Amino acid sequence: MHHLLRGGTAVTPTELAPRFFIAVAVILVFCKLVSWLLGKAGQPPVVSEMLAGVLLGPSLLGLLLPGVQAALFPPALYPILYVVGQVGLVLFMFQAGYAFTGHRPTRMAGTAGAVSYAFTGHRPTRMAGTAGAVSLAGVTVPLILGVLLVLVAGNTVDIRPAGVSLGVSAAFVGVALAITAFPMLARIITERGHAGTRHGSLALASGAIDDMVAWILLAVVLAVASGKAGPAVVTAGGAILFGLAAWFLGRRVMGTVLGLGEPIRMIGTVAVLFLVAFYTDEIGLYAVFGAFVVGAVMPHGEPADRIIDTLTPVASALFLPLFFTFSGLRTEFALLGDPAVLLFALACVTLAIAGKFGACWAAARLRGEPQEVALRVGALMNARGLMQLIALNVGLEAGIVNPSLFTVLVLVALVTTIMTTPLLSWIERRRPAPVAEPVLVG
Repeated sequence: MHHLLRGGTAVTPTELAPRFFIAVAVILVFCKLVSWLLGKAGQPPVVSEMLAGVLLGPSLLGLLLPGVQAALFPPALYPILYVVGQVGLVLFMFQAGYAFTGHRPTRMAGTAGAVSYAFTGHRPTRMAGTAGAVSLAGVTVPLILGVLLVLVAGNTVDIRPAGVSLGVSAAFVGVALAITAFPMLARIITERGHAGTRHGSLALASGAIDDMVAWILLAVVLAVASGKAGPAVVTAGGAILFGLAAWFLGRRVMGTVLGLGEPIRMIGTVAVLFLVAFYTDEIGLYAVFGAFVVGAVMPHGEPADRIIDTLTPVASALFLPLFFTFSGLRTEFALLGDPAVLLFALACVTLAIAGKFGACWAAARLRGEPQEVALRVGALMNARGLMQLIALNVGLEAGIVNPSLFTVLVLVALVTTIMTTPLLSWIERRRPAPVAEPVLVG
């Protein structure tokens, strides 16, 4: 029987299983409790689960009750939490890819654009151009600011693992600051009743483009960070083959799977999803990229909707909280006790907000959007949420992120995500949006 080591003591799978069960029970109950509490303040569940994961780690539970934290989450349990959390991420990114192709800029310029024209005076055909400009600004400005910050402060703050170049760290931080939490953005827009509004449609289209560009940039950074020609060639060649297969065969394959009978359809979809996740992991692109693409190429319709509606609740309620806790176990806010790290963290948060909120707001205004629309677009695009946590864990697994940088960027994700709902409420009080009149679109 295989053994997992915990502090030099062998732990058998039979002994580890009960630890896993109690850990999962504690995680799910605690996440639900935090979600209920923060829900009263209008925060979406993903914010609560992010925060709950951090609180269960060394930042709070390990600080107040280190014995309890060590007993609940022994190091031997970490690989299990990681693997199960990866299942949640694959299912989540699959759903995110499906949502991405449901909110393309061309679709935003359709009915939603016509409705928005009725009460904003903007032509629907300007939607795609404006979304492109907002997305370009939302990626470029925070990317540049993040790179410059690391180039200036990277040699004076402990944010690089041994052997990682300053350029790679700078590029990674820039990409991390450029990410937008598109799935959460879509959820906030829907829950607040902003679907079909000018700012809701713009934010959805811009966020979708933003995330796609940011994930491609992250793949490039990871390929460069390998520092060896072999892995870089495998990643680049594998990515090209995967892209061609997805482009020419993806919709056909997924369409064939969706055409199967009801029980086989679900099994076939999950099998394809996990095979693609395996492939992208093996070539160095990581499972989340493959899962996103499978969702993006899946034809929309009732069979696909039923699969998404079946898998998403399982991922959200059971698997994702384990990923948040795994991330929280690797987040140590005590590291911010170092003045240099704390100053770097504050600079990161400031530049993240200025680069994303400020740039998206400015781009929308330059495209002629009214102030109330531009402010809301900036506030929605500013949230990093789960997407940044995924990128951080990918960077940590690739060995280009150390605990200090991981903690700093988790703080950025938390602050920018937590501030989204209160900021939107404040903007709505100061600048009420015009109410859309019902419009018949021919």
